[in-house]
Amino acid sequence: MINKLILFSIALVFIFASCDVEDPVYSPKPRGYCRIQFPQKKYVLSDSTCPYQFEIPVYSKLVKPENGQPCWYNIEFKQFNATIHLSYKPVHNNIANYIDTSHYFATKHQIKATGLEETVVIRDSARVYGLLFDINGNTASALQFYLTDSTHHFLRGSLYFNSVPNIDSLKIVIDFIRQDVLHLINTTRWKKN
Repeated sequence: MINKLILFSIALVFIFASCDVEDPVYSPKPRGYCRIQFPQKKYVLSDSTCPYQFEIPVYSKLVKPENGQPCWYNIEFKQFNATIHLSYKPVHNNIANYIDTSHYFATKHQIKATGLEETVVIRDSARVYGLLFDINGNTASALQFYLTDSTHHFLRGSLYFNSVPNIDSLKIVIDFIRQDVLHLINTTRWKKN
């Protein structure tokens, strides 16, 4: 009888021990993104044999693409895995064609875009005119612009990231580089022919 009582007591202990508090329910955490350390804004004049000049950030590099035409350059932001592709064309009574092409390339991204904002550029003192396109959403190119003096020069630029477009993670970098694009636009000068 005592053996049965001991076995019954042990069984009760195991039963109560197994009825302990419920295990906590875990849910997955949302995906996080790395913290980005932005460098201090500082610019240097980027000059070449091309008929234009402007200032670029010291944390970027002006590179001549291998398959580019004369006066085509890339401004590489290695830290952000981003590139601004610049293309230059001389104007010979074909400015409307260049402007239409720039609008086409900007609106081509509207399939994925959530919005397209245009900012007019007018700098009469330097004879620099153009448009800045802010393309919102998960698009391949978030910023595009063109600058011209409407008689001799046409410069077009497009910002691309070497990654899958994700506005959640790229928005702060796009905003940071947008300031650099605005500085480039505000410091662009045409050289005398």
